[in-house]
Amino acid sequence: MEPALERPKTAEQSRQDFMASLTPKKIVSELDNFIVGQTQAKRAVAIALRNRWRRLQLPENMRDEVAPKNILMIGPTGVGKTEIARRLAKLSQSPFIKVEASKYTEVGYVGRDVESMVRDLVELTKRMVQEEMEQAVQEKAREYAEERLLDILLPPHPSHETPGSGEFASDTLGKQQYEQTREKFRGYLHDGRFEDRVVEIEIEERSGPMMEVISPPGMEEMDSNIKDMLSNLMAKKIKHKKMKVPDALKVLTQQEAENLIDHDKMVQEAIDRAQQSGIIFIDEIDKITGRQSMQGPDVSREGVQRDLLPIVEGSSINTKYGIVKTDHILFIAAGAFHASKPSDLIPEFQGRFPIRVELESLTEEDFFRILTEPDNALIKQYTGLLATEDVHLRFETSAIREIARMSAYVNERTENIGARRLQTVMEKLLESISFDAPDMKNQKYDIDAAYVMNKLKNIIENEDLSRYIL
Repeated sequence: MEPALERPKTAEQSRQDFMASLTPKKIVSELDNFIVGQTQAKRAVAIALRNRWRRLQLPENMRDEVAPKNILMIGPTGVGKTEIARRLAKLSQSPFIKVEASKYTEVGYVGRDVESMVRDLVELTKRMVQEEMEQAVQEKAREYAEERLLDILLPPHPSHETPGSGEFASDTLGKQQYEQTREKFRGYLHDGRFEDRVVEIEIEERSGPMMEVISPPGMEEMDSNIKDMLSNLMAKKIKHKKMKVPDALKVLTQQEAENLIDHDKMVQEAIDRAQQSGIIFIDEIDKITGRQSMQGPDVSREGVQRDLLPIVEGSSINTKYGIVKTDHILFIAAGAFHASKPSDLIPEFQGRFPIRVELESLTEEDFFRILTEPDNALIKQYTGLLATEDVHLRFETSAIREIARMSAYVNERTENIGARRLQTVMEKLLESISFDAPDMKNQKYDIDAAYVMNKLKNIIENEDLSRYIL
């Protein structure tokens, strides 16, 4: 008896299998490829991500009772808070959005309401799922698009359109010749012989209403919903556009892929994924502590915290795709807490973030590692960028040490902006080479400590210049 053929796995099944292989040690190891140090924060997010997979393995009656352990990251700017969360989401292929707490206002004030972050997450998740579904039907969509393109390049034989016309023998002969010519054109299309041919295709345009909808405070989503409703009521506009065959094939393939996917299933999967795998990173959480000052325009800071409470704890948010529950969305909050401390947040809000990790300020040794170790290290980036101009850089270890030392020194004397200082220093260091690179083909530069000192010493020693330039 022959073994049964295995059914191909869906994108979601493949993702779950990948998640099963992501142990906390593997997650930390992957994060180490991009972020230097901050082991405590990496371990915290790795455990939180693994607990998500563990929860899905539980019986259904217990699964809903396990709440995510939200994380509060505390540390100065530029030490990797956002990067850890973003890389974690990318690693786990989870829907991820980053928002700034300072942009939201209490309901009743002019500004964005906190529920909009959940709507933004669902919108992003829908696009992710749509891309996956379109990718799954890409091969079939391309076949259909190819047939449409051949119809344009070689219009159908008249006998195909009017089966009863003409004599039977001549019709049969005409069809055979047409099919032979069509197959010949298909071969030409595959061989790229039509790359310079221009064809005219139909593109469906949905004209949006030329009007501005003014929504009351706290209901900013109303205007987009009204616009969507009005655009659906308006007739679809067909536009004829001329383009080269390869571009036309891409457009037609995209149209066919959209027609092949199940849009209802796509929306439902997007809602499920946002609810089960979504990550919302709330930055600048220290800016909404209400005890810094009772004066000024930020009178609604504690109100924003109170509005965030039900969302972080778990509530149902109405979106244009349906009700979305936030019970199992992972929230990661972060703040520098220079002028305040976590205890200045209202007690209820503090309780919603049971895991707290403090990220350490970066040292000179950390800067050296950031410049050399990660897969996206700045030294590798600048070397690659200038290599595109046929200008070849080679950084000596002494030069990298000097860059790290100067960056740490400027951070100590002025504002501590963490690893972002390295980008400023590197730009100033390579400014002249970058500017003249197009005129210096096949040039090689050895960057040593003396070169770094020559370019930056005067700026570093002058504190006023350092503040304005670095």
